[in-house]
Order: sequence, then structure tokens, then C-alpha cells
Amino acid sequence: MSDACSTCASAGSCTTESCSTEPKLTEAQKASQVKNLIAVMSGKGGVGKSSVTGMLATSLHNQGYKVGVLDADITGPSIPKIFGVTEKAMVNSIGVTPPKSKGGIKIMSLNLMLENEDDPVIWRGAIITQLVQQFWTDVVWGELDYLLIDMPPGTGDVPITVFQSLPISGIVVVSSPQQLAGMIVRKAINMAKKYDARIYGLIENMAYVECPDCHTRLEIFGKPQGELEAQKSEISFLGQLPLDPSLASLSDAGRIEEYQSEGFRAIAARLADEIAK
Repeated sequence: MSDACSTCASAGSCTTESCSTEPKLTEAQKASQVKNLIAVMSGKGGVGKSSVTGMLATSLHNQGYKVGVLDADITGPSIPKIFGVTEKAMVNSIGVTPPKSKGGIKIMSLNLMLENEDDPVIWRGAIITQLVQQFWTDVVWGELDYLLIDMPPGTGDVPITVFQSLPISGIVVVSSPQQLAGMIVRKAINMAKKYDARIYGLIENMAYVECPDCHTRLEIFGKPQGELEAQKSEISFLGQLPLDPSLASLSDAGRIEEYQSEGFRAIAARLADEIAK
């Protein structure tokens, strides 16, 4: 294979003469078999995308699937924190071995490679996107039914790299009721469509708060718009989630795997049905 092939972002799909062969697999890729690679994304931050990723991973794992999470939010990683993972990633002759959560979910994040998790990552886009690629090519994921990618907000360097360089099976879009969030999440949906990525559906987070005494639903961020947004974009609506203080407390304590939600179990089941189609 030519040098051009090994660095080309379109390796494997490029039809030019220099990229006419399949990209060479790394030792880590040879030792891994990931059946479904799913990106969890939104057009903006603050919609609880990492929490949704964590709950999805937990729900799928509780259904008996082998699950991993790739934290692609390099400058703002939160996946290790919400899962309570502090063990550092180990490097061997094959590649990088990701640590596991208490429940057995494989986790890979830059924070698991830093000496101090509070150290800032002051990197330019090219270095960040290269690391995201290496989280796929150089990490020994082993046999997984689902590898979820917690994407950074927006439609910039990292999402472009993920869509161009990783064999994405599909994406899950996370939104919230605010009109601004709805407008920006459509940018993420339209980006996925431009790359011909399959969209499994939309999850509306923070749709309401439920009073613990009277169980009245309070729509503090406005009337939920998720189902309408999904209809407009012609994608499936996977469901809506409340703003739940108990989830925030468990996430802060690194115990998201203990969170119980019948509503989210239903969302995970709908996602599994969409993937099976």
C-alpha cells in the first residue's frame, strides 16, 4: 500500500489509483470485532449527551450485550467520571487496553491517559482528530456488540473525522426542548445526512421535571419538541427523558450504572429494534 493510502481519510472507500487497496489493519484492529459502532451526537452542548451515552451503554449492557464507550470529546471528557473509572489505560505490544467500569463496560478516554485528570488539553484540531482516529485503530476493543462514541458538540473537526474515517453503523441524536437546541440539532441531523449516515433516531432529554410528591410534570424548558423535530427530519423518535436529580447525583458519584429508569429501558429497546431493521 502506498503512503497516501495509510493517511487518507477516505481509505477503504477512495477510488483513486493511490487508494485502490484496502487500508492495512493495525494489530489492535485485528484483535477487535465491533459489530455496531454508534455515534451519539448533538449540534450543541448542554443537552446531556454524555449522560444519554452512559445510560444507553448501561441499558444495552444490562440486556446482555458486550458494550464499550469511546469518549471522543477530547477537550471536555466526562465519560470516565460518570462511570467512576480511574484506572489508567494500559499499553502493550498490540495496542491500548481500555479499562472497564464496575459493571464491565469498556471505557476509553484521554482522561485515562493523563497523569492528572484535571490537566487541561490545550491542543489544536489536527492533534485532537488524530487521537480520535487512534482510539479506533490502536485500542484493543476485543469483541463488542456495541461501541458507543460520545461525540463533542457541534459539527466540526471531530464529527467530520468520525464520519469520514470510522465505519459508523449509525447515529443517535440528542436534543432538548429549547427552540435554540432544536434549531441546532437539525444541523447535526443534516450533517449526518450529508455523509449518508444512518440515523437511528432522536432522544429528547430534559423534557420535563416530575414532582416527587404529586408526580406532576413541569416543562421547565418549554413544551417538548422532540417528536415534532423527528417528524420534520423524517427520523424515528426514540423517546423523551426527564431532568432527574437522582441521575445527576449518581453521575457525580461515578455510579451511573446504578440508575434505574423504565423509560430509558424502553428507549434502549427501541434503539435495538431500529438497529435490527
